[in-house]
Formats: sequence, structure tokens, C-alpha cells
Amino acid sequence: MSLKNINTVLATAVALLVISLGASYILTPETLAPGFGLPNWPAGDGGGFLIAKGSREIAMGLVLGILLVTGHRRALGWALLMEAVAPFGDMTTVLAHNGSVPTALGVHGLTATLMVVNGLLMMRETRKVAAAPATPALQPA
Repeated sequence: MSLKNINTVLATAVALLVISLGASYILTPETLAPGFGLPNWPAGDGGGFLIAKGSREIAMGLVLGILLVTGHRRALGWALLMEAVAPFGDMTTVLAHNGSVPTALGVHGLTATLMVVNGLLMMRETRKVAAAPATPALQPA
């Protein structure tokens, strides 16, 4: 399997996973909220956080999907690298608020790492290799 195929499969999986998680946070937050890793969840009007998180996830997944479908692979690599900040931030939030360390590292940290690795692989795939300089033809004097 070529590097391009591996990158495409990974990026597709990330985009679809992020979109489906976002939709789940909006449609059925009670099923995903406990797995985020925080010890306490917002009550009452604080539940709007889950819709905000879901909206963010869907937007991130759509950016990845559009770049993938349109063939903008280098931009996709950059987007994966930059969007890895979100799960890293989620991991940091869980750790900073006495949440579940296994969830922080195993869910959020692993997601951030996967996105960074996929982004770096995408950047490697799309790097421009400098062509060797052409030798000037010898001109008769």
C-alpha cells in the first residue's frame, strides 16, 4: 500500500470520526458526555457546552473532508496539524480539572497524536523535491 493510500485512509477515518462524534454530541450528548473524561458535567444551561463541542467537531471534520475530496493534500496536511490542537486542548482540560487520566491520554492524547502523524505523513507525501540543476549546454567559443 502506498503512502498516499495510507494517508487517504487515515485522513478519511479522522474526518468521518470527527463528524460522527460532533453529530453525537449534538443529537445524543448523554451517550458521549460521560466518556469525555471530566469528573463533573455541566448541569442545567451548562449543557450548551456539548452542542458547542459538537458544532466544533463537525466544522473540523468538514474542513478535512472538503480538502480531501478536492485534492488539496498539502492543505489537508496543514489542517490536520493545526486541528490537532483541539484534542490536545481537550486532553489538557481533562487533566487540569482532575478528570480521568486514562481517558485524557488514551482518547484525546491519542487522537491528537494520530492527527499529527497523519498531518506529517501528508506533508511528507506532498513535499516538493528540488530538481537537480540542469547542466548548461557547452557553448562553442
